[in-house]
Amino acid sequence: MAVSVEDFAPAYIGKDVDDVVILGGGLAGLFCALKLSPRPVTVITNAPIGQGASSAWAQGGIAAAISEQDSVEKHRDDTLVAGCGICEENIVDQMTREGSDRVHDLLSYGVPFDQDLEGRLQLSREAAHSQSRVVRVRGDMAGRAIMDALIVAVRNTPSIRVLEGYIGESFLGGGRYVTGVLARRRGGIERLAFPAKAVVLASGGIGHLYGMTTNPHEANGHGLAMAARAGAVIADAEFVQFHPTALDVGKDPAPLATEALRGEGATLVNKAGERFMEGIHPDLELAPRDIVARAIHREIAEGRGAYLDCREAVGAKFKDEFPTVFAAANSAGIDPVKDLLPVAPAEHYHMGGVLTDANGRTSLDGLWAAGEVASTGAHGANRLASNSLLEAVVFAARIAEDIQGLMPTPRSAFWNAMDDEPGLPSQRNVEEREAISVLRDTLAKNVGVERDADGLKSALAEITKAETICIRQSIRNMMTAGKIITAAALKRQESRGGHFRSDFPNANPDKAKRSYTTLKEVEAITAEALETA
Repeated sequence: MAVSVEDFAPAYIGKDVDDVVILGGGLAGLFCALKLSPRPVTVITNAPIGQGASSAWAQGGIAAAISEQDSVEKHRDDTLVAGCGICEENIVDQMTREGSDRVHDLLSYGVPFDQDLEGRLQLSREAAHSQSRVVRVRGDMAGRAIMDALIVAVRNTPSIRVLEGYIGESFLGGGRYVTGVLARRRGGIERLAFPAKAVVLASGGIGHLYGMTTNPHEANGHGLAMAARAGAVIADAEFVQFHPTALDVGKDPAPLATEALRGEGATLVNKAGERFMEGIHPDLELAPRDIVARAIHREIAEGRGAYLDCREAVGAKFKDEFPTVFAAANSAGIDPVKDLLPVAPAEHYHMGGVLTDANGRTSLDGLWAAGEVASTGAHGANRLASNSLLEAVVFAARIAEDIQGLMPTPRSAFWNAMDDEPGLPSQRNVEEREAISVLRDTLAKNVGVERDADGLKSALAEITKAETICIRQSIRNMMTAGKIITAAALKRQESRGGHFRSDFPNANPDKAKRSYTTLKEVEAITAEALETA
């Protein structure tokens, strides 16, 4: 449940109720804040803005039907096919129709998208897209460039207050109404209450709950757990996308070998040099991500290894066209111009999240959600490449418009001064660190690319045991998020998109629909699993 301010006696309580508090400083949070201007907005973020957001790490770009050869209908249909039958078609239609306008919004904020000599946006093609429609920046730097431009715009907007270094732990409120955010200073024990007329949850995904991920450390599912604890409905939590080609070089997070490399013609081979996607899918390396991820997973599991061969398709152009991947490979002692890149699937994106409607409203009054923490129904069971940044900006803008229409004329942008001196440090708990390791190892082993009932029940047992030694709410939130994903995966007895059950390997037509759960149901599934594990 949400909590009341009186339950905690936090060190700081805002003297004025904020118009809007946004939890999260990634693309969705910052874009929403800018769209709300000049309404006063407080953005609360764990890491300095831009440093802890998966948005900044996005290498592919943003998908939008812009070219004359393309159409909104084609983009919509590609998205629906990738979603394996459970996308919300009206949501997908709205998202793809608004894509071009949102790209031009980003251009107005100074994002340097690649353009030709005549000033037209250059477009590339990625897996499962029927057309070239991905807008990029210097090949693999779109996420970083978008975030850099938005950060400058936010810093120059007086109505936006950014509070960096605060970890959201719970929502304020009661019943089914959210009235603010309870946060803790990073590295401290003081809890601070931020009352608000509207709260936007934009806290990102769940990647770092997994042992191998492309996501930053801050993507740890805390927003998902906060909403579930407050009573929000969670949708499609079992659908986790594993990027097929993370660089398998022993780094955490794992560097990403962008899908655009395969779009340029790079191939997947095993130790013997065999191109193993032949015979698996007609689109070969450009098959949907879940199919490519499972193929790579099996090559590795059976001892044949998996490598991305960019030597002929990209070759000497690598450093200039894909500088991020080139630098990551070089730091591991690999020259992608002449060497094969070792790759493995890594948790990359969560299609599930807090259920929202077309305007980003959750099932709790006063709470909206956008970005990876939300489940709009746009992605279905498997996200189409480069639709994540698109979804973030489209629904962030819709949330801003919805809030503007609901709330009266805002007050002036003025905030009382905060005591920002560091307080008492939190005690480093070795047992909690071990609990996190257990969680990450367990999800990677049993709730990964391939799952089955025995593994999922074992995972719930391991997470429940680890949870008992966790003291800090932020760590308990991670355990809760892990249980939500695992319980939802146990509940869906079929394979579809990013969710593959080896004990139910086929899609069941009767289950071609979205899934919904609450924390109460998750706990019931967990209790039953513990009895039969």
